[in-house]
Amino acid sequence: MGEASAGTDGMPKEGTESSNVVTFGRQGGCYVTKGVAALLAILFLSALVATGVLVYYFVPQVRETRHDNLSSAPTTNAKDTPESSPIIGTTSVAPLREPPVAIVATAATPVASSTTTVAPKERPNVRLPRALKPLHYVIKLQPFVNGNSSIVGYVEVEMEVLEATSNITLHIDSILTKNETVKVSSKDQHPGERTVAVTSHAYDPERQFYVAGLAQPLQPGKNYILSMEFVAHLNDHLNGFFKLSYRDVAGIERWAAMTIFQATAARRAFPCFDEPGLKATFEIYLAREENMSSISNMPIMESLPVEGQKGWMWDHYYTSVPMSTYLVAFVVSDFTHVNSTAIDHVLYRVWAREEAIGQANYSLEIGPEMLVFYEYYFGIPFPLPKLDSIAVPESIGGMENWGLITYGESLLLYEEGVSAAANKQRVGFFLSHELAHQWFGNLVTPRWWSDLWLNEGFASFMEYLALDHAEPTWKVMEQFVVMDLQNVFTPDGLESSHPISIPVEHPDDIKQIFDRITYGKGASIIRMMYHFLTEATFRKGLRNYLIALQFNNAEQDDLWKFLTAAAHEDQTLPLDITVKMVMDTWTLQMGYPVIKVVRDQAGTTASVTQEHFLLARKGNQSKSRQSPLRWWVPLTYTDQDNANFGYTQARLWMSDSQTHLNMSFFPSRDQWVIFNVQQSGYYRVNYDDHNWNLLILQLLADHTPIHALNRAQIIDDAFNLARAGQLSYDVALRVNAYLRKETEYVPWAAALTSLDYLDNMLRRSPGYGHLKNFMRDLLVPLYDSVGFVDNLDDPHLEQLKRVKALSWACKLHYKDCVDNSVLLYSQWMLDQTNHSIISPNLRTTVYCTAIAAGGQKEWDFAWGQLLASTVRSQREKLLDGLGCTKRIWILSQYLEKAFDEESGISKREALRAFTSVAKNDMGRHLAWDFLRSHCNRIRKRYSSGSTLGRFINVATKSLNTPLELKELHKFLADNKVNLEPASRAVDRALETVTNNVDWLGTNHGLIVEWLQRQGYSDSSFP
Repeated sequence: MGEASAGTDGMPKEGTESSNVVTFGRQGGCYVTKGVAALLAILFLSALVATGVLVYYFVPQVRETRHDNLSSAPTTNAKDTPESSPIIGTTSVAPLREPPVAIVATAATPVASSTTTVAPKERPNVRLPRALKPLHYVIKLQPFVNGNSSIVGYVEVEMEVLEATSNITLHIDSILTKNETVKVSSKDQHPGERTVAVTSHAYDPERQFYVAGLAQPLQPGKNYILSMEFVAHLNDHLNGFFKLSYRDVAGIERWAAMTIFQATAARRAFPCFDEPGLKATFEIYLAREENMSSISNMPIMESLPVEGQKGWMWDHYYTSVPMSTYLVAFVVSDFTHVNSTAIDHVLYRVWAREEAIGQANYSLEIGPEMLVFYEYYFGIPFPLPKLDSIAVPESIGGMENWGLITYGESLLLYEEGVSAAANKQRVGFFLSHELAHQWFGNLVTPRWWSDLWLNEGFASFMEYLALDHAEPTWKVMEQFVVMDLQNVFTPDGLESSHPISIPVEHPDDIKQIFDRITYGKGASIIRMMYHFLTEATFRKGLRNYLIALQFNNAEQDDLWKFLTAAAHEDQTLPLDITVKMVMDTWTLQMGYPVIKVVRDQAGTTASVTQEHFLLARKGNQSKSRQSPLRWWVPLTYTDQDNANFGYTQARLWMSDSQTHLNMSFFPSRDQWVIFNVQQSGYYRVNYDDHNWNLLILQLLADHTPIHALNRAQIIDDAFNLARAGQLSYDVALRVNAYLRKETEYVPWAAALTSLDYLDNMLRRSPGYGHLKNFMRDLLVPLYDSVGFVDNLDDPHLEQLKRVKALSWACKLHYKDCVDNSVLLYSQWMLDQTNHSIISPNLRTTVYCTAIAAGGQKEWDFAWGQLLASTVRSQREKLLDGLGCTKRIWILSQYLEKAFDEESGISKREALRAFTSVAKNDMGRHLAWDFLRSHCNRIRKRYSSGSTLGRFINVATKSLNTPLELKELHKFLADNKVNLEPASRAVDRALETVTNNVDWLGTNHGLIVEWLQRQGYSDSSFP
């Protein structure tokens, strides 16, 4: 992406002005005298009064679609905002003067103030000047949740002056400021000398800057306070300060309002210094109706009536610890809560709507346990007096706001006997992840979004440690290999990947890096470091880092410094190697290596090389890179004679300057060797054909001497090396022959993910019957071992394994699985209130299979169940199942319903519905056509470029013909502007489809021929 030319402080310079002074030239327009302005104000006020409520609904749209000026606040509706503003004259707040007459700029109305309009610039630098440092905010908000969605607000921000400056620059977005109320005063002067005159107000829409021009420069070393009144809006974008609705058991629509400010949306709720490195303390006041409650980061200090507004209360919160703006949070709702008594020094509560609070017990049980684990692990007590977790009835993720974590309901609520084992595990992971953020991200925060991975990568790894502590029988540390490491290998094996530490400036770029690379790769390389440093050293370094930098900001080099000190002290890393030397090669460049191990004829020595691994065949690799990528690789290995799968420290380091190593001390030629013990390193391994054959023979004879994680590694590496053209499919497919005897969950999960690519690519080819019978042959023994009948008392991993087995058996049309699914679904249709007929674990498979085998009647029944259900996890399963029908006209109707605001499917649920159609053989082209036809509609509906990117990835993932590739090129060319916020997803989709086309042309015939030689026909299978 383009970067604006900038000075050393990161701000564009104009003329000879100081880089800490933002200046805008006058861009034309009509400018009038104050007398004329007053007349215009009176005339315009009359128009506003005449339009009443309509204006209030329109005003926020003006700010979002036009960035003409910073105007005074609009005239308010008497029903929702009384003449005596709630921010003025309350018992707990010193009275403020009455706001001035409002002027709202429209297309036909000239700006009647000193506000200056600014023409947007192409991709400017959006970093704030560094002349000012925020210290403390006072924020007072009255959101009209049950009214017209307006927010009447007031903000004070105390600032320390670091360099002399003649203006104050803050972030705002979709806010109308009352310019006449903007005041700047010095804390350090006598009362009569405090005011600094504000001479101008300007708004830069591209950078989302509000700039107050001052009559005199602010003096370095002194503190000043800027205050202003403003009007904002509760949006419906699930970002910023937004409102959402739900229906109670009586069917009555109810409303709530909440915040998600990450990464750059706090500026939509109040003017602020909206960058993670600019921490401050926050004193928050929220006005709410008496029948509702509010929660924020800190406990409520007092609640007092809003003067002049019957039925309204002010909640005044204790001042927060220093934190970044994106972590500020508040919720206004009529939800209820339950308290935990497990921790004596932290008030731990879980909130949900009244009808769902009974599903909060599991979260209330393991949340405090994991919080205490983190306190012990990091050696730092949780720094706030309370921690709230709230489940909201929307399809949102988790957000780690300090002291107030928000979740979508399916991520926090679990009901025994109703929710599936996978739902329970998901709740555990999300709880653990967001709790980890209370230290990693909140206590110590990245200085800028380029190091977002310090937040997300560490939380994505630490979540496994804490959940393993809470649920040790789940073996989540083993599940890491298939859930994160192998999962992220695929996108990171593309030329369109990116480093996990990446320069970003514009908000659109920041949103795009909340992706699998940041989360999954970040977690995987931290896990690698955890192993090569050892757990004790890793933990010591983390503790020292967090203690030294608590309440401050950091960059990755700060962490490397503390980890290196711990490693050298513990002698777990050679003194001539630093963590920075090693980890910079993994964070500052994309991709990962494949380590090739080729043993000599005797087998006792080997040549070891590293090479950048790409999923595309070598002939398709980019020639643009000047030098090949190399890494510091911690080599671990074991062998058949002295198998030791417990030692995961590096036995040998391959540096980023080495492409080749000669190693000895291997066993004789008839004994296998395995590199990357427990797949602890973030790299693939390839061997010579002889060693591959030794591994295959061992797996077939007795697979148990090889650790389950290395069995999963061997499967995943073999399939992906073959996909990349670095290993024959003969080897990769022979590796899987042992699976008929495999009983462990993790190797099976790795195998089914690898087989899924073959299934997806060949499903529409004439040779698919051969592949289907091969996969059935592998799966039937697993299916028979777990059985179709589910048992919720089985061990957790046994339940997960049964779900995998049944899902694939039904997908491959195995008759016993299909018949059982259809039978259970028909029984449910006859007794639709009996939700115990289908086990929670089997619902996704049963719904999909029965709806695929059925017709309109089965689909309509599921649709009715969806509309009636308020349980988020159940809705997700029904949304998945509805996309499984083989009736094309029903799929087409489903897509239309998914994007109909009145259908009963929410905006966020529409993506899930779209995905279920795209995964269906009969629906993949419908989804692709829908995206092409409605790209602009989807772009407008979703404010996030990352969400648009998910639509693109889902719709294009299975495309694999030259015609489809041509269609993709045309689609990208025709929608270049709409797709710009999702540029990374676009690049990934184009590379993926190009690779699919090339792969199919190269491998289809080879794979079918191999299957035929093994005796797999294309005939039907029971």
